[in-house]
Amino acid sequence: MNNIFEESSRVCEYDDNYVATSFRRPIIDEDGVEVSKNLYGEKSPLVNKTVPKTITTAQRIAAESMESQVQTQKGNQYLAALIVTIGGFIMGTTLGWTAPAGPMMENGQYKFQITVENVSWIASVMPLGAMLGCPVMAGLVNKLGRKHLMIMLTIPTLAGWAMIIWAKSVVWICAGRFLTGFSSGSYSVIIPLYTSEIAEKEIRGTLGTYFQLQVNAGILFTYVMGSYLDVFGLSVACAIIPVIYLYLMFLIPESPIFYLMKGNVEKARLSLKYFRKPVDCVDQELNTMQSALAKTERERVPIMEAFQTTPAKRGLFLGLGVMVFQQFSGCNAVIFYATTIFNATGSSISSNTSTIIIGIMAVVSTYVSTLVVDKLGRKILLLYSVIAMGICTFLIGGFFYAKESNFNISYIGFIPLMSLCIFIILFSIGFGPIPWMLMGEIFPAQIKGIASSIVCMSNWLFVFLVTKFFTLLVSAIYLYNTFWLFTLFSVLGTFFVVFIVPETKGKTMEEIQELLGADLIPLLTENHNDVYE
Repeated sequence: MNNIFEESSRVCEYDDNYVATSFRRPIIDEDGVEVSKNLYGEKSPLVNKTVPKTITTAQRIAAESMESQVQTQKGNQYLAALIVTIGGFIMGTTLGWTAPAGPMMENGQYKFQITVENVSWIASVMPLGAMLGCPVMAGLVNKLGRKHLMIMLTIPTLAGWAMIIWAKSVVWICAGRFLTGFSSGSYSVIIPLYTSEIAEKEIRGTLGTYFQLQVNAGILFTYVMGSYLDVFGLSVACAIIPVIYLYLMFLIPESPIFYLMKGNVEKARLSLKYFRKPVDCVDQELNTMQSALAKTERERVPIMEAFQTTPAKRGLFLGLGVMVFQQFSGCNAVIFYATTIFNATGSSISSNTSTIIIGIMAVVSTYVSTLVVDKLGRKILLLYSVIAMGICTFLIGGFFYAKESNFNISYIGFIPLMSLCIFIILFSIGFGPIPWMLMGEIFPAQIKGIASSIVCMSNWLFVFLVTKFFTLLVSAIYLYNTFWLFTLFSVLGTFFVVFIVPETKGKTMEEIQELLGADLIPLLTENHNDVYE
């Protein structure tokens, strides 16, 4: 029986480290061994975190001692996660650059003319590059390694910023944006994978939120720099970050999982020792990873066959759905065109100050989301988020309608700033980070990589459509109707969340797959080793 539990533990531990998922909390007995779901239910004493009566005083002392040691060995994991997620900061500077740089370019800060239509293409070409980066990285990440690819991506990033800084025409700027977008899309695939592979399960959720925090911090950086610098200085400031990133990346090791995939056990052991200090249990964890890798390889099936299952189809529909409503609720229109929107409001608050406030709100509220998402649940936060976003875009549309209709708007000039701040806060708490969490939770293990890449590419496609056609929509149907169109998507998104999105808080992989229509009986009865797929 102990051997059965050991095998089950190995499979479960690897799944948590190898796949970027933070939704499953395996059941642990008093010896620190994971036990199968068919022995302990969700309401068992272990799950309720009460101490079993059979535990001895010696075992309790030993467990407390081990817990004390665990508290001392996470420093390098936090440090490595902070370093690698600077790639998210770089992505944030690429996303946010258009907001302050757009008006500067239209005002002639380059030596050549840039029209409003040119600015639209400059903004929207970035997600096209990101769309290309997703499948390319999905194919290379297991061949060249996580760390090496993140280092190599600084080359197109720096090349892109160089083309933007010393641009000779609009084509140069678009090419530079495409390159920086390629790197951004690539980082969105690699960084979450690396952080999930180096983290212990107790802090994997926390480390997983660093990426989104860094993205928002990068956007805020461009807002602040753009309020003090011209377009040349802003671009140079953004280009400095990849140089710092390149240096810091040499201070951390490659993922131990990648070394094991390449058969280099000794390098994997050295990498794991860096992240697990003290190193008493490194060999045991290494064996767990090796066993799980072997199990995954044995159970590999043709990918098209894996996509034909009901959970795969429903998971893909759910993943694409939340990304549609994430983007078509107007979030990136707010990010890319925040300065332009505030210039049009006639508010007494300067546009630069307004966008900086928005950036601060995004960073703070994303952090708040990391504190409450495992307590309140995904579905309720998504629901609050999409309802509030719809109300905010409706109010903004009403403000601009009143302005176009020559009503006196002097007493309601605060509405754009207030509404956009609330929009950003609720978006950052709900529909900003949670779709990415769901993407790691809803797919069966066999298709997780490809399915996640499909959803990621689709997200960047939606970003492109929103940013490219925002200005066209404004010209065709006016600004107020454009925001009311975003409101319509929020209304549809509300129904989608209520009737389609399942609550995955506190559920294991098997329970989530069961929600999506999986038949788990063969998996649970065929072999104890298959308890955690």
